[in-house]
Order: sequence, then C-alpha cells, then structure tokens
Amino acid sequence: MTFAYAHSEPPAPEALEHSPGWFYGGVTGTTTEPLTAADRCDRCGAQAYVRVVLPVGELLFCAHHAREHAPKFAELATHVHDETDRLLAEHGAGAGAAH
Repeated sequence: MTFAYAHSEPPAPEALEHSPGWFYGGVTGTTTEPLTAADRCDRCGAQAYVRVVLPVGELLFCAHHAREHAPKFAELATHVHDETDRLLAEHGAGAGAAH
C-alpha cells in the first residue's frame, strides 16, 4: 500500500509502518549537483558555495560560514560538496593568489 502525503507534514501514525518516514524524503548522501546563485547560505543568506549533507538533511553555507562551522560539521557530515574554488574564478583573483 502506498501512502501519499506532503513532505512538509508527517504522515498518519499507521503510515509510518510502511514508509521510510517523512523526515528523510529525498535525502541522498552524495549529491553533487552544482550550486547556483539561487542556493543561499543557511546562516546569512549569501550565495552558497558549500553543501553539507547530513544523515537527516543538508545545509548550505557561504565560504565564510563553511570555514567557521567546518570543525562541527566535519564530525557529522556524510558528504561535503565544496565549490569555494569558484570564488577565485568568479571574482577575478590573480593566478598567483595563495590558497
């Protein structure tokens, strides 16, 4: 039997016996879709360059907040998709810039 429900709300209790659970819908451990200008940092709203996939969802961070929170999410993440190298290309940093 298939149960249909909105991903934003939990299913009826009897549906939990037959479904993987509403909280985990659509989560994968290795998403590598490129981040776009529409992807925003969950801390400040700036453009996101890092996607942190957790066992129960994902977080998006700008480069600043990714560095700030790296020690904590490194303990929990199942995958980290880092596109911070795009900052150099997109914002005209010289070829001799130190990393």
